[in-house]
Amino acid sequence: MRPPVVYIEDYTLSFVADHPDYVLTIKDEDGDVVYTTTVFSTETQVTLPSTLSGDYQIELTMGNWLFTGWISL
Repeated sequence: MRPPVVYIEDYTLSFVADHPDYVLTIKDEDGDVVYTTTVFSTETQVTLPSTLSGDYQIELTMGNWLFTGWISL
């Protein structure tokens, strides 16, 4: 399994063109879900809500696989 390649600029997440469907979940520092959406394989960008500010945990779930990291907005 290859980990996803994702870039962030301002509030836009960019995915490489050839990726599977993911469930994107953004959690605050307390572990509370503040945003979730499905990123379909045909999408290369997702714009996050501009109301988010601070450090967040990002999760990309594909089936039984979970990829996680941190982003600052």
